[in-house]
Amino acid sequence: MELILISYIADFLFGDPQWFPHPVRLMGRLISFFERTFNGSAHKTIQRFCGVFTAFGVIVISGICAYTIIELAMKLHPVSGKIAWIFLAYTTLATKDLVVHARAVQEMLAIKDIKEARKRLSLMVGRDTQELSQDEIIRATIETVAESTNDGIVAPLFYLFLGGPVLAVSFKAISTLDSMIGYKDERYLYFGWCAAKIDDVANFIPARITGLLIPIAALFCGKDFMESFRIMVRDGKKQNSPNSAVSEAAMAGVLGMQLGGTCSYSGRVVEHPYLGEQQRPMSMTLIKEAITISIATSLLMLVIGILFKEVVIHLVYL
Repeated sequence: MELILISYIADFLFGDPQWFPHPVRLMGRLISFFERTFNGSAHKTIQRFCGVFTAFGVIVISGICAYTIIELAMKLHPVSGKIAWIFLAYTTLATKDLVVHARAVQEMLAIKDIKEARKRLSLMVGRDTQELSQDEIIRATIETVAESTNDGIVAPLFYLFLGGPVLAVSFKAISTLDSMIGYKDERYLYFGWCAAKIDDVANFIPARITGLLIPIAALFCGKDFMESFRIMVRDGKKQNSPNSAVSEAAMAGVLGMQLGGTCSYSGRVVEHPYLGEQQRPMSMTLIKEAITISIATSLLMLVIGILFKEVVIHLVYL
């Protein structure tokens, strides 16, 4: 457990420097290679088969690489093995990175630089940001903070507690696959189908843990637990994705705002269902509050995970 704690602290302190050869970037290159190599058929059945091969190939390769690095480091010395364990675990978390990106958007809005705020937001989201108003930028930032609280923090921690860096790195591969090829557009409708489905399965439990932890985090932060929980239960199933609306709805309830609505992805307009109720005026303060709730949620997951694992270990050795 102490290794996970150290990994969390390392992520909170150092984040994801752009110069650093992050494993996720290597996964991205691997996915791009598979996609260029195998996504060329016009037949949808072949596309599906190649997509399945790509998804499982990237996941297995990522997991094997993580396992091999730890084992080789352990053979050199137990200390080097622990360092490798911590390093790989640290790279699966994104607490600091999420905070840095969200605060960057908030800071640009504070000085009324809408153009730069859109640019900073584009580093966080897959949607088109060029024409977004200030209110739309705030809403998009908070939606991303809510969703990434699960994808980048709670879910990796869940898999770290469950199976260490090997399982967490494998989950990161799943998440990266979904973000790169899990789209329902012409290019990836069939090729990315498997990646999207695996991501739905892998995130199913963590998303619901996040949906429960956000209201609890709200309570610790002096917010309304019941309103967050109510909106999460009411609106958590509204989106086509079985997972993303859960954390977003919980966050919308905490902040007393409405998320969702019209978005554009590479010029393609998508109507997302509305989550929550707009009880407060849109302001930059909402981004700051969302960041605070996200950090509190991550700390809750860390503490609960450590306590739960301690109880399980104690019961095993009784």
